[in-house]
Amino acid sequence: MAEGDRARLRALASQLGYADGAVGRLERAVTHKSYANELLGQTQYNERLEFLGDAVLGLIVAEALMAAHPDVEEGQLSRLRASLVNARSLAAAARRRGVGEVLCLGKGEERTGGRDKDSLLADAYEAILGALYLDLGLETARRQIEADFEDRLVEPEPVFAHRDFKTRLQELVQARFGAPPEYRMVSEQGPDHDKLFTVELWIDGQKAGEGEGRSKKVAERAAALEAWMRWGDQGPA
Repeated sequence: MAEGDRARLRALASQLGYADGAVGRLERAVTHKSYANELLGQTQYNERLEFLGDAVLGLIVAEALMAAHPDVEEGQLSRLRASLVNARSLAAAARRRGVGEVLCLGKGEERTGGRDKDSLLADAYEAILGALYLDLGLETARRQIEADFEDRLVEPEPVFAHRDFKTRLQELVQARFGAPPEYRMVSEQGPDHDKLFTVELWIDGQKAGEGEGRSKKVAERAAALEAWMRWGDQGPA
């Protein structure tokens, strides 16, 4: 790692709570496999730390969502968590922290814009969380995650705040297949005053999503979100 890159890494480390000049396992966390391969395995890369960081992130986000939404059931909590920890969201958090500037990449990844690829940034972000957990403990990792996602952890319905996924998905499906998605009621459970509805979403003869809710409308939105999380703006293939 060049001295300029090392200085940027030390700045990131300080931002994350490391003592002045210390970087701990962060250098490994920002090292992509392509870079290690070019050095013929003489340095470690970030995949194991990524594995650990994914678990740390899942735990802390799940705990925060349960605290912020005490009346929301497991199915919706899972969808809220998925909206927070997908590659696009993690990559955005990595960009805000300048992670792309300190990535160690092989020449091929460098040439193809790896410093701004969602997948590489998201993986590095999780690896950094794994490094934080090992170097500074769970509470330090928690503080950084809460700082990166605080507004979205406490917002009542963060996954729907900026876009009507159901309407947008319907437009995409209609344009591609000439027919809207089909919502099928799977089950109704509970008394009339406290029903839980389960709905499946079908596109072009294939099941594309499933959702639960205390009303049919909420269940349909949850199913639409699950389908949207798979395809995003590109729509179904």
